[in-house]
Amino acid sequence: MPLHRIEQLTLGVPHVAAAAVFYEDFGLVRSHTTSTGSAEPGLVFGTTDGGDQLRLVHSARRRLLEATFAADDPDDLARITRRLQHLDLPVPVTTTGTGKKTQCVAVEPATGVSVRIVIRPRLVQPPAPAPVYNGPGRTPRTAQRAPGLLRPDPVRPRRLGHFVLGTTDFDITRRFFTDGLEFKVSDIVKDVGVFLRCSTDHHNLLVQRAPVPFLHHTSWQVDDVDEIGRGAMSMLETDPGRHVWGLGRHYAGSNFFWYLKDPAGNFAEYHSDMDCIPEDALWTPEELEGARGLFQWGPPPPPSFIKPEDLADMMISSHP
Repeated sequence: MPLHRIEQLTLGVPHVAAAAVFYEDFGLVRSHTTSTGSAEPGLVFGTTDGGDQLRLVHSARRRLLEATFAADDPDDLARITRRLQHLDLPVPVTTTGTGKKTQCVAVEPATGVSVRIVIRPRLVQPPAPAPVYNGPGRTPRTAQRAPGLLRPDPVRPRRLGHFVLGTTDFDITRRFFTDGLEFKVSDIVKDVGVFLRCSTDHHNLLVQRAPVPFLHHTSWQVDDVDEIGRGAMSMLETDPGRHVWGLGRHYAGSNFFWYLKDPAGNFAEYHSDMDCIPEDALWTPEELEGARGLFQWGPPPPPSFIKPEDLADMMISSHP
């Protein structure tokens, strides 16, 4: 695959300051401020391993404005540029004074999201200590409490793992990412969407059928299920209205999850224990139906997770 990870997302929200409080409570660290040409400055937030991965800017309604992905080298950048041009898309390319390609940009036609490809080194994460669990016939942890109970520090997401993009033209958006950017199909949810990957994670993107283009959620990797629980409980102690869905475990990706909602209406997920699919691994996508497309166990998803409450308003505001 020419890409190897999500570099950064830019979200437009009506109230940047309110959203900033949410994401700082979520565990992201404010990095710096950028000029956006509006009354509110843009704010950038980082993860512990992935660097600056979220940018918030002002917009009249919530929306994903830009998604940036990382490629290994100029050859990968040139390959992606050619593939996007084969889809009849204009692809501006930035070069150095010597003509070396440094990035390219294309707009996904159905959603209007700007997709930027940049050259970055591969992310090498320091390993987190593996949780030690006791079970029937095995007690590797004796005479001590579980370490997950004793962690004093706030939860800090390691990196941005994936996001879900709603599109009004599923075929066009899927083709953009698979034929243009060479994302691979991991699993299919019948009549709903497709899980795609550009890294060794089971998925970095879910393209989902929707009545209006919108960002459903972002998902952030933490160390383990204890960090999910600690992070979510801390968020809910501040504001119980942030709760959306969790704790549970997905079938597609196998990851544990807990979803919360920012003030703009975007969902943010803590996840851990995601399936890993090396680039040369054999993997056969499954077509999932019904509940399995959503989860393996946990409480049933609320209706607002399937159909966010502001979808109708977004449909109205998207038509001048």
